[in-house]
Amino acid sequence: MINNLYETHIQVTNLEQSITFYKKLGLELAHFIEERRVAFFYMGTDRQMLGIWEVPHGAAVSKRHFAFGVDLEDLLNSIEWLKEKGIQPIESFGKQPIEPLVHTWMPAAAVYFEDPDGNELEFISWLQEEPKDIGYVPYLSEWVELHRR
Repeated sequence: MINNLYETHIQVTNLEQSITFYKKLGLELAHFIEERRVAFFYMGTDRQMLGIWEVPHGAAVSKRHFAFGVDLEDLLNSIEWLKEKGIQPIESFGKQPIEPLVHTWMPAAAVYFEDPDGNELEFISWLQEEPKDIGYVPYLSEWVELHRR
């Protein structure tokens, strides 16, 4: 019955700053409601939605994590792409953001970064190989080498 995740919502401390950030990622601003301090973005051809809600001044943001599905070719260039936009990829699973990491149980390659409020975001792309739980999260180059053997 369920085909996809249609929408998700997060909290932010500065709505205008977050609108600028998510536009940098290429999301389409679909709707802005000033009096409610909320903005909605479309993403992808199916127009999935991200809602960003500003918390009252001084209130803490409840941080979230979610992933954007991307093509593998785009993922391979995503670290430099993010840096060109002034967004710093972050360390994950004890690995520096020098190349994508692989969730071997899926398998899927990923790059992590944060929005201005510390919501942890991820670019993720499915890989063609069969899942192989190797007990750790390797870099993509390590994963490729494991499958050459």
